[in-house]
Amino acid sequence: MKIGIIGAGASGLMAAITAAKQGSNVTIIERKDRICKKILATGNGKCNFTNKSMNAFDFRSQRQGVFRDYISQFDENDTISMFQTMGMLIKDKNGYCYPRSEQASTVLDILRLQVKNLNIDVLSQSYPVSIQKKKKNFEVVLKTNEKLYFDRIILACGSFAGEKTKDDYTGYTYAKAFGHTIIPVVPALVQVRAKGKEFKSISGVRCDANISLYINNKLITEEFGELQLTDYGISGIPVFQLSRYVSYGIYEKKKVRVTIDFLPEYDLKTWLTFVSEKWHKADKNITSEEFFQGFLNKKLNLLFLKLGEIKVETPISQLTFTKIEQVVTHMKCWEIEIEGTNPYENAQVCAGGVSMDEITLEMESKLVPGLYFAGELLDVDGRCGGYNLQWAWTSGYLAGKAAATK
Repeated sequence: MKIGIIGAGASGLMAAITAAKQGSNVTIIERKDRICKKILATGNGKCNFTNKSMNAFDFRSQRQGVFRDYISQFDENDTISMFQTMGMLIKDKNGYCYPRSEQASTVLDILRLQVKNLNIDVLSQSYPVSIQKKKKNFEVVLKTNEKLYFDRIILACGSFAGEKTKDDYTGYTYAKAFGHTIIPVVPALVQVRAKGKEFKSISGVRCDANISLYINNKLITEEFGELQLTDYGISGIPVFQLSRYVSYGIYEKKKVRVTIDFLPEYDLKTWLTFVSEKWHKADKNITSEEFFQGFLNKKLNLLFLKLGEIKVETPISQLTFTKIEQVVTHMKCWEIEIEGTNPYENAQVCAGGVSMDEITLEMESKLVPGLYFAGELLDVDGRCGGYNLQWAWTSGYLAGKAAATK
């Protein structure tokens, strides 16, 4: 069996290794100069390659619960076992799995060695300008006009994530040429941009917070974790987790806003009681800035005073508690309007892609026999924490196995 794999990312390499182990003749066609370069940036360079807590709600798709159908065939335990068999030591951090070296390059080196040992051909800095189904095989025409023929094709081309520009020849292009439906593709696991000029004054602040996302005034989701404030808006893991919904809200031209609770460990009543007690005990000659000391990061304290139109030097004797109460209430519910996300170049993954309604449980196209899909090209995206790489391993394994043996 001659199998052509378009794309040498995580899912493409997984498909290639799996198919080659089944005895197939495998060729990978990769547009970049090296295979799987993107994996070097995952997990802040440490490569969180899977997670021991794997649930359907950790993955999103237009087809709800889609991941459950596939993970049962190749799950996180299979991934861990596979890498251990390849010779890689594993480090478990509360269920987040990394190579023991804590270097993403270790994962890449392990996969490269497999590609070498299995005699998998890699054509780098090349891509197809057309892929056509013939009577008995697939014809792939490369940018050099060279023609290659394969019994099976696996599209594992990835998404727009991390790319500065959109190319004319992408996995979406090839999929559409075969008649597949493309769910609108938007940036996911990406920073969010907010309206307002006040963000420059709080840029660089990191703090635990609870973030609630509203689209057309409907609560969509909530996330808790370390929030990072930037000069253009908000970032950090909790922001990444909800960014796909922000992207779709903006894409659909809806009103998108978030509320930030900087004190999630307090309910509002307890918080106001605490502030009231401090107010009554405080020396009324201290300034408003001094009264706010100890609440939040100094930059945030100053911001909320400014938003409350209170000067930092104003003695609290000149303020009513009602005025103070209004300001500290905003610390529990600061509302900001969202204008969008950062571009694809900054995104870790994309949401959307080839509709899963058109893909079998073996990752084969329901429209074109012999055509398979794997990885981020499909309409499946996961949360931060190793879930997107697990989708790459799962889908790549299933596609490679079926292409080689069906």
